[in-house]
Amino acid sequence: MREDTPASPLLRVEGLSVDFASPKGAVRVVENLSFELHQGETLCIAGESGSGKSVTALSLMGLLPKPGGRIAAGKAVFDGTDLFALPERRMAAIRGHEIAMIFQEPMTSLNPILTIGHQLIEGPMRHLRLSRKVATERAVQMLDSVRIAEPRRRLKQYPHELSGGMRQRVMIAMAMACHPKILIADEPTTALDVTVQAQILKLMQDLQRETGTAIILITHDMGVVAETADRAVIMRRGRAVETGEVSRIFRQQEHDYTKALLAAVPKFADGDRAPAPLPAAAPLLDVRDLVVRFDVRGGGLLPRVTQRVHAVEKISFDLMPGETLALVGESGCGKSTTGKALLRLVPSQGKVQFKGAALGQRAGDVKAWRRHMQMIFQDPMASLDPRMTVGELVAEPLVIHGIASGAEMQDRVARLFERVGLTADHMTRYPHEFSGGQRQRICIARALTLGPQIIVADECVSALDVSIQAQILELLKELQDELGVAYLFISHDMAVVEQVSHRVAVMYLGQIVEMGPAQAVLGDPRHPYTKKLLTAVPIADPSRRHLAREAPEGEVPSPFRPVHFEPSYVALRDVGGGHWVAGAA
Repeated sequence: MREDTPASPLLRVEGLSVDFASPKGAVRVVENLSFELHQGETLCIAGESGSGKSVTALSLMGLLPKPGGRIAAGKAVFDGTDLFALPERRMAAIRGHEIAMIFQEPMTSLNPILTIGHQLIEGPMRHLRLSRKVATERAVQMLDSVRIAEPRRRLKQYPHELSGGMRQRVMIAMAMACHPKILIADEPTTALDVTVQAQILKLMQDLQRETGTAIILITHDMGVVAETADRAVIMRRGRAVETGEVSRIFRQQEHDYTKALLAAVPKFADGDRAPAPLPAAAPLLDVRDLVVRFDVRGGGLLPRVTQRVHAVEKISFDLMPGETLALVGESGCGKSTTGKALLRLVPSQGKVQFKGAALGQRAGDVKAWRRHMQMIFQDPMASLDPRMTVGELVAEPLVIHGIASGAEMQDRVARLFERVGLTADHMTRYPHEFSGGQRQRICIARALTLGPQIIVADECVSALDVSIQAQILELLKELQDELGVAYLFISHDMAVVEQVSHRVAVMYLGQIVEMGPAQAVLGDPRHPYTKKLLTAVPIADPSRRHLAREAPEGEVPSPFRPVHFEPSYVALRDVGGGHWVAGAA
């Protein structure tokens, strides 16, 4: 981040307006947007989905979709030149060289059929006229600068062979390879776990200090804004509603929308905001020594098992009626696999009991079990069949289990829609006709159709804007209070976990390493991994910035193991008050 601000801006955007074509005529998606960016500065453009953040970035890069998108008015002056007035040939010389961009999803931004090395050397060879040999050495240096181990070996790998955090590091290396004056980062950490997010943000700040690059960071995460920005532009419905120093915006908001946006942000408070544990009761669900492993085959025409993924290793826990137990940890730790194993969506070993009765493995047993336990998936669009109306989707469990039909079924579905904040009129529409928050409400209605006593909520709010997220969390709490449903809440967002969870279980490499009341685990973490996880949580308060100095190093080790490998298991010990820690003395 900047030490001081130069008098003249590196980039000056004045009166930017962007239109998209539609069957009913032009739709204005950005309206009269103006801002400045100075050398070495981090400017955050923040707001909810549909506010125009990403369209602004695409406009600056000359990447608006053609022929539908067009710049209707305004100019963007960079080094004395209006970017919007340049022909494509001259813009192509600037793009990737003097102004570079990191996109939100690295897996869709990287070419899956080209090696990492091929994609890294393309920019320097084109813009800097480097030979392949020199460009390759530069690529090695860039991978090393973004702290990727064995950079020369990584050049020969393909995108699918890297983790999400490593792919995002590769995207940063590509963007910085030509030492751009401006780096535009569009939601670069949204899909990443908190530890990897902290590493990426710290990496961008370190590179900024070394090169003097100015950063435009586009995000809907106000914690990221507080941790990284010098100034912020808050957008709503294509307009900038508030602009200023980030410390002032968090301390004293001028616009009602900014106030509402910050009020909706879950604030992590070291366990102080967590619900109190529920009184002791007979467990609704009892899980003992759950194991999930996946065979990896290779070897040509007659493939044999060459490796094994140890996804879940001997985990045990219980879930009480009306309780929310959070499973937290980084990607690959086994959280989602645990939820799927309980619903018998993946093969598993171990003992699972519901109200004291063991669950069988036969198809009839599984079908009966799923009446009591349902799942809300992370991506509502991917979990809803686009060919069915949402009314048909919510009614489908009733049809499968032969519970209701005809008018009775329609009445039940209509009541469910109303219960989750929708109307019966919505029942005849299709999934694509709804917003992300509405689609997640539909998924919740579908999960409630059979009246389950347990719901597995797998990252069910992680892809939603903070205001929509707050609405969904409030709905889940209302349903719990009204129906007594218990939640297995899978998440990597520790502020959300603190807000909703009675107890927390921390997973690492397929094992639970710490478990207990949320107030104890989040307020007094004992296991080194739990401490690392909590250190990485961004705090929505610029006066408490810590990621730049405390970002954890390293990534979750690979879960792939040799066929005959048997993992070591460290037993949990009670350190008091139902707080269990692996390896505690």
